[in-house]
Order: sequence, then C-alpha cells, then structure tokens
Amino acid sequence: MKVRLTKNFLYTVIALSILLSGAAVAQVKKSEAYLLDGRAVPARNITNLCWHTSSWTPAKAIYECEPDLALRPEKAAKSAAVAAAAAPASAAKNVLERAILSADTLFDFDKSVLKPEGIHALDNFFNKLAGVRFDLTIAIGYTDRLGAKEYNKSLSTRRAEAVKNYLVRNKGMDPSTVSSEGKGASSPVTRGACKGDRKTEELIGCLQPDRRVEIEVTGTRELR
Repeated sequence: MKVRLTKNFLYTVIALSILLSGAAVAQVKKSEAYLLDGRAVPARNITNLCWHTSSWTPAKAIYECEPDLALRPEKAAKSAAVAAAAAPASAAKNVLERAILSADTLFDFDKSVLKPEGIHALDNFFNKLAGVRFDLTIAIGYTDRLGAKEYNKSLSTRRAEAVKNYLVRNKGMDPSTVSSEGKGASSPVTRGACKGDRKTEELIGCLQPDRRVEIEVTGTRELR
C-alpha cells in the first residue's frame, strides 16, 4: 500500500509539473510565433486568423489559433503526463525534422493524387527518420496565388490530406498523431518577386516555390 501511494503521488507530481511547464511553454510559443496585442493575446486579421511572426512553424501552433494543428492545453498536459509516467529509464533524444516538398513533384497539375515521384520524395524523407517514435506529424498544403481563393484552399487541403493518408496507410503512422491542413495561397515563398496576374508560362514557373507541402515531424529517438 505504501509503495502504491508513493507511485501515485509521484505521478501526480509529474502531471502537475508538466501542466505548469506546459502553460509556460504555451506562453513562449505565443510570444515567439504570434503577434500579440496589448492584452498579450494573439492579434487577429479581418478574417479572424492569428497573425504569425516570421519564426512561426506548425510545431509552435497553439490551440486558440490553430485548433486543427494543436491539442487542447488540458489534453496536451494529460498526454505528456501519461507519457512521462510510462516512459522507460533509457535515454532518448528529441527529434524535430522539417521538409518542404514541391507540389509539382508530389502531384500532377491541378490534381491531389500522389505521383510516383512524390511517393519517392516522401519515402526518402521518412527513411531518414528510421527509429524515431513519432509524437506529432503535420502536413500543410499551399498553392500559388493563381486561381480562385476558395478553389486554392480546397486543393491545398486535398493535397495535405493525400500526404496524411499515405503516411497512415503506407508508413503505419497512428492517425491520431498526424494532422493535415490546407492554407491555399497564404504565406507565399516568392512574396512579391513574381509580377503580373496573367497565367503565363513564365509566371507559373516563377510561382513554383509557392506550390508546396510542408511537413514537420516531432518525436524521440532512443540513444544507444
């Protein structure tokens, strides 16, 4: 009985520590990844989206701004507490890997079915992560600015979902740890470098870097 009470007490302490540290980490994420207003709350644009800073990445997403990418704070704390209580004593190294894959490599024009070249690119990226215990994998699709806003949003969403489905079905990933989102033509890599609006071959080629899927992976790898 004494041993059981001691273990339960330790798990409670671990859970409380993680909960408190999680709140601190969330605040750091806010200040690093989002523009804050005078109330220290993420500022929003006219479409009610949170303003990102240049250091924003999917791994820094917070629930109040990106509910599709981040766990609720209480769920994140609970998951971390369970993992800490069940974790073996062996040492592990945190892993954070990011890849930006060209949509022109992954998909045919205006399509959301992975091409053989796209599958090869995904396999190459994840082969480098052999031995990693995945905690969270995020796939975000982007398009260029050509075409209707709603259509681009839908296309980028379908492409991100195609990547997610491949990872779940072919790489054996737990679907609860893989997230996907389409952001259309937002966050262009080219910024203002490509001039004009006519869909010319030259402009399509110039905007190629904007058509992409960004993948971010967090996890742990055991040290031997």
